[in-house]
Amino acid sequence: MKICDIANIVGGIVTGDKDFDVKGIGKIESAINSDITFISNPVYAKFFSTTKAGAIIVAEDFETPDTRNDIVIVRVKDPYQSFVKLQEHFEDKPEIVKGISKLSTIGSDTTLDEDIFIDDFVKIGRKCSIGKNTLIHSGTTVGDNVKIGNNCKIESNVTIYRGSIIGDNVIIHSATVIGSDGFGFAKNDDGSFKKIPQNGIVKIEDNVEIGSNCSIDRAVIGETLICKGVKLDNQIQVAHNVEIGEDTVIAAQAGIAGSTKIGKRCMIGGQAGIVGHLVICDDVIIGASVGVAKSITQPGVYTGYRAKPMRDALKDDIYLKEIPKLKDRIKKIEENNK
Repeated sequence: MKICDIANIVGGIVTGDKDFDVKGIGKIESAINSDITFISNPVYAKFFSTTKAGAIIVAEDFETPDTRNDIVIVRVKDPYQSFVKLQEHFEDKPEIVKGISKLSTIGSDTTLDEDIFIDDFVKIGRKCSIGKNTLIHSGTTVGDNVKIGNNCKIESNVTIYRGSIIGDNVIIHSATVIGSDGFGFAKNDDGSFKKIPQNGIVKIEDNVEIGSNCSIDRAVIGETLICKGVKLDNQIQVAHNVEIGEDTVIAAQAGIAGSTKIGKRCMIGGQAGIVGHLVICDDVIIGASVGVAKSITQPGVYTGYRAKPMRDALKDDIYLKEIPKLKDRIKKIEENNK
């Protein structure tokens, strides 16, 4: 595709050869001359001088570190969104197959809408409903009384327990478990533990994407709720009765304990841990590997071993670095007082 056509797709302005032919999209570090690449994160600006890409997408206000006449520049309002548009344009979409495999098992009183795909060795329980244009891939198990909406994509080897409700346009990746029992046990007088029945459900609203190997536990009573637009990375644990607000994104290996409520538009870093029965307000950013032990009531960025406002966490880091100097000062004072 010519670079001028790409500029039309992303709404950009071209500096350089407008007839330059682009044959692929490449990473800025490893792109070749026929590739187009992009810079959205300032961390990658240093590669502008060395990239072998023939064209590059940058922000309107991007200041080039040096002059390069050998590269075509496309200036756009948002380089990352432009990159996404370009990826969508060139996406190699697999052929969508429709129909129900004879090697699948469909329970009684289950309703299947039109244009669905049910792959080999899928087991769907009784009294379920599957919406139109939904795809369920091989090895997936769907329990009784499950509702799955329209245009969903359930990848291989997913397990969806009884009573779960899944909205429209939901993607669930391989080996994820929806609706398993929450970690609920009551301690007996003799020190042993008695299992608490987990009689609630999981409800997943529209436009949610859940990565592979995630576990979302059913509620003790009521529902574990994943609101519309939520995006979960791989290997995330969501405990019973948790609520995750609209358009919140959570990175891999994060864990959320029972009955915690997370607000809208939050961003939670990888390996973050949030204890139970907390409330996290809207528009909170929690850094990677941060432990959240109390509720957060003000929007902002929270980092540190125990979650605190980032400015306070940075101050603590500075103070910790001063401890060796303070130790030497105290030692000298003690020696002078002998």
